[in-house]
Amino acid sequence: MNFSSWPALLVVDVEGNGTNPPDLVEVAALPVRDGQPDKNTAGAWLTKPNRPVTPFAARVHGLTNQVLEDQPGWEEIKGAVHACLGTAWIAAHNAHVDYRVLSAHLPQWQPAGVIDTLRLAKATYPDLAKYSLDALIEHVEPDLSQAPAQRHRATFDAYATAQLLIAMASRYENWDQLVAAAVPPGLPGAPEPEQEPTLW
Repeated sequence: MNFSSWPALLVVDVEGNGTNPPDLVEVAALPVRDGQPDKNTAGAWLTKPNRPVTPFAARVHGLTNQVLEDQPGWEEIKGAVHACLGTAWIAAHNAHVDYRVLSAHLPQWQPAGVIDTLRLAKATYPDLAKYSLDALIEHVEPDLSQAPAQRHRATFDAYATAQLLIAMASRYENWDQLVAAAVPPGLPGAPEPEQEPTLW
């Protein structure tokens, strides 16, 4: 895999307040350049949700209402998030979720494509019993010594997902093969189905 041939790509992760649909409480966007996560140009935002964080969500990611009390609201940061994401590709674990939530919060945003590391993992490691982020970290054993924060925070999960993406991508010959394995049908960047030839 020639990583230098990749288009601009950001590994994203979001954390929500536990409601349905969720308000965002954290967004992380980590560029992958030349086969490495680039923490120097990563974006990370905490935001105070419109509705309180549920006790369950707070237990998962540790972002309590008290922690978020003085953070800016979504309206104050959405321009910066949109500018960071731009029109680059995004990658995420179970990407439908992150793409759907981000699209709801950024109606004008349209990524070039969406890579799902969950879908990619099922294609790359077909015999695993589970494909959760924790299961893949255990299987691949990526170097997470430089990961910020801790598991279930957006910055950590984006970093872990980036390392998993890089490890899995090295098993594919080129970007097109990776896309064919990793982009869910119906999401931006999905390969076009081959058209059946017609008689007229």
